[in-house]
Amino acid sequence: MKQVYPVLLLFTILFGTTAAPAQSPQTAGLKQALARATTDTTRVLLLADISASYRYSRFDSVMHYAWRGLNLAQRIKYRKGEGRCLSRIGILMSERGNLPQALRIDLDALQLNQASRDWEGTARTLNQTGLLYHALEDYRPALGYFFRAKKIYETHRVPDDSQIISVLTNIGAGYEGLHQLDSAAYFLNRAWELTSRSRNVHQSPWGNPAPYVLRELGLLQAKLGHNEEALRYYRRSAQAAVPENDLRSACRAYQYMAELFRTRQQSDSSIYYARKALVLGQQLPFVIGVVRTSSLLNDAFQARQQPDSALKYMRIMLTAQDSLYNPQRIKQLDAIGFAEQQRLRQLEEAQLQYATQVRTYALLAGTAFLLLAALLLWRNNRQKRTANRHLQELNEQIMLQKAELTTQRDNLARTLLELKATQSQLVLREKMASLGELMAGVAHEIQMPTHAIKDLAGISVSLCQELSEELAKGTFSIDDLELMDEMLRNLSQYQAKIGQHSQRAESIVRGMLEYSGNSPGPRQPTDLNTLAEDYLRLTYHDLRAKSRHFNAALLPQLDPAVGLVDVVRQDLGRALVSLFANAMQAVQQRQRLGEEDYVPQVMLSTKRAAQHIEIRVRNNGLSLTEEARANVFQRVFTPQPEGETNSLSLALSYDIIKGHGGTLTLEPSTDGFTEFLITLPVRG
Repeated sequence: MKQVYPVLLLFTILFGTTAAPAQSPQTAGLKQALARATTDTTRVLLLADISASYRYSRFDSVMHYAWRGLNLAQRIKYRKGEGRCLSRIGILMSERGNLPQALRIDLDALQLNQASRDWEGTARTLNQTGLLYHALEDYRPALGYFFRAKKIYETHRVPDDSQIISVLTNIGAGYEGLHQLDSAAYFLNRAWELTSRSRNVHQSPWGNPAPYVLRELGLLQAKLGHNEEALRYYRRSAQAAVPENDLRSACRAYQYMAELFRTRQQSDSSIYYARKALVLGQQLPFVIGVVRTSSLLNDAFQARQQPDSALKYMRIMLTAQDSLYNPQRIKQLDAIGFAEQQRLRQLEEAQLQYATQVRTYALLAGTAFLLLAALLLWRNNRQKRTANRHLQELNEQIMLQKAELTTQRDNLARTLLELKATQSQLVLREKMASLGELMAGVAHEIQMPTHAIKDLAGISVSLCQELSEELAKGTFSIDDLELMDEMLRNLSQYQAKIGQHSQRAESIVRGMLEYSGNSPGPRQPTDLNTLAEDYLRLTYHDLRAKSRHFNAALLPQLDPAVGLVDVVRQDLGRALVSLFANAMQAVQQRQRLGEEDYVPQVMLSTKRAAQHIEIRVRNNGLSLTEEARANVFQRVFTPQPEGETNSLSLALSYDIIKGHGGTLTLEPSTDGFTEFLITLPVRG
């Protein structure tokens, strides 16, 4: 660790050692607290916080206060303070483009944080390390560091909300880089929600993270193609950066605005905001921002055929790129990262070796105990009478065990006979049980038409009473006739709606009567899309009635070309109910695991091919084991482990589809989804 300090000292000399006037709103209060501090440890931590408060406004002040804190921490041997001050210096190296030196400092700070059990400092350093890889667009290792920091913040309940907001925003930005925009939106919206309701972000030495969160939300909207919404977020970010004196966020916001105007071919606006971003980036200096904006300006002036201006910004770009992407520095960064991986691997090996030694010692102790017991037994067996009594007791135990085994054998034989006797009944019970499974769903579906019939009937009665009163008058004016005519038309419309809802209720009841029938029904032309979607929703509402906390996204994708297909409605309905129930149980079990970004999904799709109809039932629930996949359609009459399918129901579904001349298969697992495919032949 000591080898970095001469480099830091040289850096301090080159870039100044006095605090500049530019500061964040939190700086003044921290300086007052520093003046009142009575202990050196408190002074070290306050110096680290003051350094953090200048992080995006004045880099020489970051170095000045971090270096003061580091010297004091080393003098009093305060390892927690050393780690925090080194971490602040790592921020500065990163912003100036010296990524290898920043990574080396962050790793040294991380060791000090962990040695002093400073969880807040550890999480912050992990977050910074992830940002180094994010700057090089290496998003996978960056996300690894961000999630490690997030776990520490949540486990140890760090009171400073700005830190967890920063990590959530960084995770969202990482997913943006990987083009996983759904995940990016999830974490960015969480970050903005916490920013909006937090009461302490304005008190944090790291300042209000609102400018950062807003510009990343804008970048997300831009990637989704919502340019106007993105522009509004960028402007809000630039405005929010002003009271915080956050030059870095303002630089980024102007840069994104310039890039957005370039895509809209508004070159004047693009150049205007790019120049504003470049001025702020050079003022810090913020090397990554300088590279992006100078490159944009170079391209813009080349397109305008203004070579002098293009050359000017090209030189700025090349200088900044050499600082940031210098091949020698990239090699150093790779070497440092590799060395850290080696260190972590050696630490794991040492832990494994220690565990092995513990097991070895335990085994030796157990062996010694067994040897001692054997020695005592040998000594006791020397006496004949004791040995005979011991043998007699053993013989009695053996006879008792023999009798117990005989009884168990007879019981098992009877149980086997009972299982064989009831085996044929299970298939019939399974068929009838599926009818009960749908009752709650049927009740939910039939409520809507019955309620509508009740309401419309009430209105019709009122209209009839009013019409009777009008007729009782005897004489009618033109207005009275028009009123009665309108009442009759309304009454006719209500009666038509009553008829429609009655047909809907009748259709549901008729379908369930067909479903509950024991004898094989005839094949009849059936709207396959309507049949499948109805049973999907009935099964979902039934499970919702049993578990009110269960929710899932139902995603039907029905091909209109499927049309009418000759099938046995009730048999195909049973097969579909088994598949839907299996899919919903799988997503319900995974939902109980409490994964943060998990959204339960059950997808139903139909497609008409040249010779057959395809029905796919897909879910993102718990995956099946290899053993379960191999036996998924076998009739297994033992309880299934949690997370595996009901083999008996799927076996019946398999037989029903086969009876229709089709196939039911379990497709290979892709992207964590489980998918069953039904194919039914098309009869010309």
